[in-house]
Amino acid sequence: MKKLFYFSIAIFFSLNVIAQPRIISGPMLGPVELRDAKVWVEVSPEVKAVSLQFNKKGDTKTKTLLYKGELGKDFNPLFFTVGGLDFNTTYQYKIWINGKTSLKGGEFTTKDLWQWRKQPPEFSFLTGSCSYFNEPIYDRPGTPYGKDSSIFEPMAKEKSAFMLWLGDAWYTREVDYYSEWGLWNRASHDRAVPITQNFLKSMPQFAIWDDHDYGPNDIGKSYILKETSRKVFNTYFCNPSSGENGQGTYTMNSWGDADVFMTDDRWWRSADKLKDSIDGPEGLPGRKPNPEKRMLGAQQMEWLKNSLLYSTATFKIITLGSQVLNPVSPFDTWWNFPAEYDELMTCLKEYKINGVLFLTGDRHHSEIIKVDRPGTYPLYDITVSPLTSGTHTFAGPEKNNPYRILGIDEKQNYGRFSFSGMRGSRKLTVEFLGLKGEKLGEWNITEKELKTP
Repeated sequence: MKKLFYFSIAIFFSLNVIAQPRIISGPMLGPVELRDAKVWVEVSPEVKAVSLQFNKKGDTKTKTLLYKGELGKDFNPLFFTVGGLDFNTTYQYKIWINGKTSLKGGEFTTKDLWQWRKQPPEFSFLTGSCSYFNEPIYDRPGTPYGKDSSIFEPMAKEKSAFMLWLGDAWYTREVDYYSEWGLWNRASHDRAVPITQNFLKSMPQFAIWDDHDYGPNDIGKSYILKETSRKVFNTYFCNPSSGENGQGTYTMNSWGDADVFMTDDRWWRSADKLKDSIDGPEGLPGRKPNPEKRMLGAQQMEWLKNSLLYSTATFKIITLGSQVLNPVSPFDTWWNFPAEYDELMTCLKEYKINGVLFLTGDRHHSEIIKVDRPGTYPLYDITVSPLTSGTHTFAGPEKNNPYRILGIDEKQNYGRFSFSGMRGSRKLTVEFLGLKGEKLGEWNITEKELKTP
C-alpha cells in the first residue's frame, strides 16, 4: 500500500512539474533597428500572461510591454516590438511569465545613425545552413544524420551584427510532411534544443528557407501544406517582412553599406525535373530556356530586380537556398532554371549593377564559385554548409571543379562576413570557421573588384 502511495505522489509531482508555466525556447533576437527591436520567445500552453521588461543598460528605470495576443495553444511562439528606442544604445530586457520574472533575458544594441555623418561602419555577420537535430524515434535508421551541435557555442561568442540562416534551419521528417500539427511541432522541437539558446539571443536572427524547413525534400510550389508552412516559418522567425500579397517569404535586410536580399526558392518553384530548355540541348550554349520553369516566380523576380536597381549599397548580397552559379553541379542550381537565370544576368549587365555577390546554402560543403562575364566584373557564389547535418565530399564532376576558387568538404562550418575600410575602398572578408571557431579558409574581395569597368 505504501509503495502505491509513494508511486502516486511521484506521479503527481512529475505531472505538476511538467505542467508548470515555462519558457520553451528563447528569447531570440529579431531585427534590431535604429528606433526599435523585436524579441521572440515561445511559452508553454499553461502560461496565462507574458510581458517584457526593458531598460537602458546602466539605467534603473524600466518599462514593461504586455503581450496581448492569444495564449494557451499547443504552440505559443510570440514576439514583442520594443519601440521608441535611442540609436546606438544598449538595452537590457527580461521575460516575465504570469507576473513573475523568469530570469531569462538578454541585451541588444540599436544601430548607429552613420549615414551623412560618418564613414560606413566596420561590422560582421554570421551565416550558415543545414541544421539537423537528431530525434531517433523519427529519424531514418542507421548512422545519425545530425552531427556535433557544439558549433553553436563559438557562434554565440561572436561579436557580430546578426546571423543569417541560409535554409534548412530545421529538418522536417516523414511524420511531419503532411501533418499541420507536425510542421508546428518540428519547428518548436528543434528551436528548443538547449545548446542553441545562448546563440539565439546573442545577436539578431534572420532566415531564408529551403526544402527541409519548407516541407519534403526538393519540393516546390506543389506542396499541399505550403500555406501552413509559411505560417510556421513566419512565426518561428521574425524577419522584417515576408513576401507580398500573402505569398512567398522574400525580404531584405540592410546593415551598414550592405544590402542582403533574402529570396524564397520554394514558394513558386517548378519541379526540378521539368525540362530546362525547349527545342535544344539542355545546359549547353545556345539553349532555348523553358519559360515555364521558374524558381523565384514572376512576382519575386520583379521585386528583386527593382530592389537591386534601387539599392545604393556597396555590397548587394543575393541569398538563395539553392546554389546559383555552379555549372558542374549534379544537383539543383538556379543555373538550371535558365529563363529566370538569364533574365537576372541580363538585368545585372544591362543596368551595370555593381557590388553583386550570391550567398547560398544546401550543399553540405562550403565553397566559392567564380564565373567570369565578358565585358564586366565576375560573379561569385559563396556557399556555406553544413552547421550540424551530415557533410559532403567533393566527387564526380565537382571533385576538381574548375569554377571553384576555395572549397571545404567533410567539415561542419559556419561563415563570417566582415566589412571594413573607408568609403570608396571597402573590403569584404569571408572566413569559414569550424566546430571550435577555428579558421578553415579565408577569401576577400574589394568593392573595386565588383564594379563594371
